[in-house]
Amino acid sequence: MIGFYNYTVILTYCSLISALIGTHFAFQHQYVLALLCLMLCGFFDSFDGMVARSKKNRTPEEKMFGIQIDSLVDLVSFGVFPAIIAYSMGFTKARCLPFFAIYVLGAVIRLAYFNVMEDMRQKKTNEKRKYYTGLPVTSSSIIFPAIYCLNAWFKIHTVQMIYFVGLGVVGILFISRIKVPKPDLRGVLVLIAVGAVLFIMLALTGTIRMGGHPFSWLYF
Repeated sequence: MIGFYNYTVILTYCSLISALIGTHFAFQHQYVLALLCLMLCGFFDSFDGMVARSKKNRTPEEKMFGIQIDSLVDLVSFGVFPAIIAYSMGFTKARCLPFFAIYVLGAVIRLAYFNVMEDMRQKKTNEKRKYYTGLPVTSSSIIFPAIYCLNAWFKIHTVQMIYFVGLGVVGILFISRIKVPKPDLRGVLVLIAVGAVLFIMLALTGTIRMGGHPFSWLYF
């Protein structure tokens, strides 16, 4: 079989599988479960780079494969999957297509640009990157679940519209010139803690949405 098979890509594949499972839930209109899968994608992505770097004897081919497979999976998990969730919410008219196009194209361009610039940077220096240019696509694993948590205060259709419009805004931020600090290990742990709180809020939002019956959103 072609490809490189070792533990360094396991978490990357877990992110892809989580997105595929979440897509199933999205088309079943189980949005809470779909968004929980999106958050899992973000969790796996937080550590896949650390796991890859732990293997000291990687060949140049293995390193390049890891970079490429990570970007391809990120496109599915954070570029296409959030758009699928919005589509399953009922935004299926032709007039909705520009928002989907802005978001997905923004993610594609962002990932391709990052790969090119990172490859050039690594040829010049071994220093760790301190900033990202443009909003990282992985941020969607926090942004869109946070939007949906507004369910606790607003009507469901209002939240879905905010989610949909958010696609266009986030898509533009992907390719903007804003500088976003790259989190170190402590920063990653803080983000995971925030994600854990958001995870609980999302679960509770699902309970509220289903009429207050504890964990009724799990019955699918």
